[in-house]
Amino acid sequence: MRYRRPVVALAVLTAVMLCVVLPGCSNSSTSKTSQATKPKESTPMSTPSSTPGAKLGPDGKPLKTLADFPNDQDGANVEAVINTAKGDIVIQFFPDSAPITVANFVHLAREGFYNGTSFHRVVPGFVVQGGDPLSKNPNASNVGTGGPGYNIPGEFSARKHETGSVAMARSQSVDSGGSQFYICLAAQPSLDGQYAVFGQVVSGMDVVNQIVQGDVMNSVTIRPKSS
Repeated sequence: MRYRRPVVALAVLTAVMLCVVLPGCSNSSTSKTSQATKPKESTPMSTPSSTPGAKLGPDGKPLKTLADFPNDQDGANVEAVINTAKGDIVIQFFPDSAPITVANFVHLAREGFYNGTSFHRVVPGFVVQGGDPLSKNPNASNVGTGGPGYNIPGEFSARKHETGSVAMARSQSVDSGGSQFYICLAAQPSLDGQYAVFGQVVSGMDVVNQIVQGDVMNSVTIRPKSS
């Protein structure tokens, strides 16, 4: 009987030490406080239980998935025609490498989203870039920051950035693509694996080479693939 108190004391001390080392030993009110003050992570987080496993874009909203474009997943059978005052640019798609990016572009084109937008960025020997709805206003000061109001995931692949490659532009966030895209004026190996290459210019590269900043996309239409 004389050894009971030391044994009990040792057990209490052990329990206290475990609560210090292991998380989750505090009461519920303390846990809620720590969770509320914890800063948000910069990497994609899980969405609420209604969409388990979904990723969030930089705007905090769920990223688009293929299910959001049910009528526009025919990228392997269609092509895009960008009409400009200097001629047409024909693009064929790589849905095997970037299915969501392709479906998104086809969807926006069919909705007339790109009609009247301009190539707002032209870097000789590098890329021409367009697809910002803000570029419809020639006096806008924030061109280059616009999009469709949602984001798509970064579908990076082994596709190389070659002359005529079409890829989705993005900000620093991996999953920040939306509507802006660029066409490579020459091979750009430094971009490989960092952007979603989703198409290739198959006709009209001579037109692409003539594009200057401000040139307008009169229309971007989707038609059956010609070859």
